[in-house]
Amino acid sequence: MKNNLLALTLIVLLSNTVFSNVTLPNVFSDNMVLQRNTEVTIWGWANPQEEVVVTPSWNYQEYKIKANNQAKWEIKIPTPKEGGPYTLIVKGYNEIILKNILIGEVWICSGQSNMEMSAAWGIENGDEAVKMAMNPNIRFFTVPKLTATSPQNNVPGSWTESTPETMRNFSAAGYFFATRLQEELKNVPIGLISSNWGGTPAEIWTPEEVIQNDAVLLESAKTRKEETYGPNQPGRAFNAMIYPLIGYKIAGVIWYQGESNVGSVVYDKTFSALIASWRKLWNYEFPFYYVQIAPYQYGDDHFGGVEIRNAQRKVLQEIPNTGMVLTTDISPIDDIHPKDKKTVGTRLANLALVKIYKTNSDLVNGPLYKGIKIEKNKVIIAFDYAEGLHFSNRKSNQFEIAGADNVFYVADASIKNNAVLLNSNKVPNPLKVRFSWKNKAQSDLFNKANLPASSFITE
Repeated sequence: MKNNLLALTLIVLLSNTVFSNVTLPNVFSDNMVLQRNTEVTIWGWANPQEEVVVTPSWNYQEYKIKANNQAKWEIKIPTPKEGGPYTLIVKGYNEIILKNILIGEVWICSGQSNMEMSAAWGIENGDEAVKMAMNPNIRFFTVPKLTATSPQNNVPGSWTESTPETMRNFSAAGYFFATRLQEELKNVPIGLISSNWGGTPAEIWTPEEVIQNDAVLLESAKTRKEETYGPNQPGRAFNAMIYPLIGYKIAGVIWYQGESNVGSVVYDKTFSALIASWRKLWNYEFPFYYVQIAPYQYGDDHFGGVEIRNAQRKVLQEIPNTGMVLTTDISPIDDIHPKDKKTVGTRLANLALVKIYKTNSDLVNGPLYKGIKIEKNKVIIAFDYAEGLHFSNRKSNQFEIAGADNVFYVADASIKNNAVLLNSNKVPNPLKVRFSWKNKAQSDLFNKANLPASSFITE
């Protein structure tokens, strides 16, 4: 009897050792959306040298791979044009069947509270949007708030269809981004991965080694104070909330963050490093579209918020395949969480529709500072996206000019040939210009699409 028990125990131990179950990270689940018209990477774990067979129902071909000696496997499989639902079978010693899979467009929605903000928080017309949210062609994956001191290989969560119940607590800006895309893309499935944490600075979303290996970024990161509502150490959210997603094929990223970096004088460098590091890890230069922070009075700091807005403008002009939308015309100056998230999501989607999907050629950018020309006591400001340039009122008091003494005075401003002409009796020899240069300033310069111009200061 004792020998039989020993034999049985040995068989069980061998079974657990040799016949390890094939497993997948949670981002591969029922209801997921895979990127269309490309090769996607599927990965997971199995016993070393175990053969894994992946069979998608859109072509019923078998794709085979063996797990390496670290018990990890990954394989690329082609995806067709948009459609579904499909199944995906992953088979080793065991079998996993993923159901109700759609092929479409996948976007990551990330940042801090303004991207995290959902209908449940009380957005504008939120109850009406919730009632209309039943849409099986929009899918959500929500990453929970987590930190880690080293990169993680998995994250809790699963894909769900858009329903009033699931949409209510999902990123509102992300949801409206998806609905606008579907209007133009004729109901192409949209998958949204929401990875956000209110009150967090950009440093925690950036790989720690990127910060550690740059003296300027490291010195800036050291000045960050501990907060009660979230982490402030470099890489902590990245390790737990972004790194596990790397490799999952995406169309791009939409981002809304910056309020928690007010006071930083190197935000443009930090933000640029974040974008570059994500693209390097995904191994392609995906579109990165973001929202310029809204007007708001940040304590006693006269310029902190507008300096972040200007840093975001500079990133737009320095980093390729980026896009920025403004909210100064739709944001009250006394609320750091503007409630109109539909316009935000729509404007982000409009960037993608023009730049990526090319479904139209609409003007989707506000006037953007291009250059300065000085003629004696006059200054001429040129803008990109300047068609139909106009002030919201007859006159503007938001342009200021300064001479060598660096003292700024409000300038008389007029528009001619879609350029702005400036002069001031107090500045006979102008050298510098700034526009809408206050934390609470709401831009009064627009183009024919009624999109506002970004604040700026000339170098």
